[in-house]
Amino acid sequence: MMAHIQKLSSDEMEGRAPGGKGEELATTYIAEFFKSIGLQTSFQTTPLVGITSTVSPMKLAGRGGMRTLKYADEFVAWSKREQGSVSANADLVFAGYGVVAPEYQWNDFKGVDVKGKIIVVLINDPQLEDQTKFGGKAMTYYGRWTYKFEEAARQGAAGAIIVHETAFAGYPWEVVRGSWSGEQFDMARSDKGASTVAVQGWITRDVAAELFRAAGQDFDDLKKRALQADFKPIPLGIGASVEIKNALRNVDSRNVLGVLEGQIPEYVIFSAHWDHLGIGEPQNGDKIYNGAEDNASGIALMMEIARAFTKVQPKPGRSIVFLAVTAEEQGLLGSLYYSENPVFPLNKTLANINIDGINLYGRNNNSIAVIGYGYTTLEDILREVVSKQGRTVNPEGEPEKGYYFRSDQFSFAKKGVPALYTKSTTVEDDREYTENRYHKPSDEYNPNWDMKAAVLDGEALLEVARRVANSEKWPEWKPGTEFRSIREQMLKR
Repeated sequence: MMAHIQKLSSDEMEGRAPGGKGEELATTYIAEFFKSIGLQTSFQTTPLVGITSTVSPMKLAGRGGMRTLKYADEFVAWSKREQGSVSANADLVFAGYGVVAPEYQWNDFKGVDVKGKIIVVLINDPQLEDQTKFGGKAMTYYGRWTYKFEEAARQGAAGAIIVHETAFAGYPWEVVRGSWSGEQFDMARSDKGASTVAVQGWITRDVAAELFRAAGQDFDDLKKRALQADFKPIPLGIGASVEIKNALRNVDSRNVLGVLEGQIPEYVIFSAHWDHLGIGEPQNGDKIYNGAEDNASGIALMMEIARAFTKVQPKPGRSIVFLAVTAEEQGLLGSLYYSENPVFPLNKTLANINIDGINLYGRNNNSIAVIGYGYTTLEDILREVVSKQGRTVNPEGEPEKGYYFRSDQFSFAKKGVPALYTKSTTVEDDREYTENRYHKPSDEYNPNWDMKAAVLDGEALLEVARRVANSEKWPEWKPGTEFRSIREQMLKR
C-alpha cells in the first residue's frame, strides 16, 4: 500500500486532476495493476466539462454604503454554466438554510419569491432539538453544499452564497479557497448547465456577520430565527454584483474497472476515487495538491484488497468489482455517472463498499466507525467480522459533518444500493489532518506512516465482501432509512 500511495501522490502525477497528465498516469497505473493480478479490466468514459472561472471582486451596495469583497480572502464564486461570461446583479435575500423538505414540513422559502435574487444561506441543515427532524445532530443531504445550489436553481435564484463556518463544515476557509480555485468540473449536460444556478459561491462567517449588520440584522439572531418552523426569507436591502468569465473545455475522463468474475451474474462493488485537486493556489510555495491520504490511500487499499481477493479459495460466488472513479472532489461525478450508466445492473448489485482515506496512523482504539451508522445490515456483518479481530463497531464520532453524503457511496445509496463506508481513525487524528493537510498541498506521502490499522481494516472489508458474495441473503437498508423504499422498488422490476 505504501508503494501505491507514494507513486499515486508523487509530484509526477500533478495532483491527479481529471483531464490532464495526472489522470492519464494514475488511471493507467491502476488499470495495469488490475491486469497484472488477473482482473478483467476496462475503462468507463465519463464525459465532463472543465470550467476555469475568473471572478471579479463582488460589489455590495446598500444603506451602509459601498463594500467590495476580495476574491479568495472573503468570498469564492464560480459558475457551472457553459458560457463565456456569467454575471449576477441582484438583491440579497437571507434564506435560512435554503431547505425545502416536505417530509419534515419544512420550507425556508415559504411566502417569498426569490426568483432573480441572490440568496444567502447557512451551512449544514437545521440543528433542531427535535431529533425526528433532519436526523437530529447527524447531518442529512439537505445540509450538503451541493443540495443548496440545486435548491437555489429550483427556486429560480440568480445566485446562491453559502456562509462558511469551520465548526459545521468540518474544514477551515483555506480548504474552501483551495478547493474552488483553478479548474472546476461538472457533468457534460445536454442543457450546457442552464439548469444550474448561475452564480455559486461561499463567503466567510466574518463577512456574513458584517453584511447582516449593514442590513440592521445580527448574525447569531438570524441563525436562531432560521431554526423556527415559521421562518420566512428576509430581504437584506443590499444589492450584490459579480461577473465571472469562463474558459471551457470538454474532457472525456474515465472510471477504471477491475472485475474478479464469479459464477453468479450478481455483483459486490468496491469503490474509491483516484482523483484529487491537481495544481492550484500555492500554499507555502507548493502548488501541487498531491492527495496522498485523499485518496491515493483509499485506492491503494482497494488495490491490495483486489490482489488478496484473487487468492481467496474457493473463489467468491458472485463477481467482485473494483471501481476507481473520477471527479469525486468535484461533487461525486464519477460515481454519479456510473450510478446513472451502470456497467453492471444495480438491481443485481448487492452492495457497495467505499474507501475514502485510510488509517495511516496505526491507532484505532480497537474499534471501527461506520459512517451512516444504522443504515444497512452490512454493518451487522462487519460487526461479526471485526469481533474476531478483537474490535467493535461504533457510530461515527462527528455525524453533524455529514460524511455519508460526501463520498462515493452516496451515489450508490441514492439509487438504492446498500452502501458501507467506514473509518478507524481517531477523532483527534481526523481533526489534526483536517486542520493541517486536508485539501492542501501538504497532503503528501509520509514514509513514517503506520499501516497496521489499515491492514486490519482491509482484511475486515475483504471478509465482509466475501460473505456478501457467497450468502443467499442480500444486504438490506434498515427500516426507517430514506433509501429503503428506493431499493424495494428497484428489486420489484
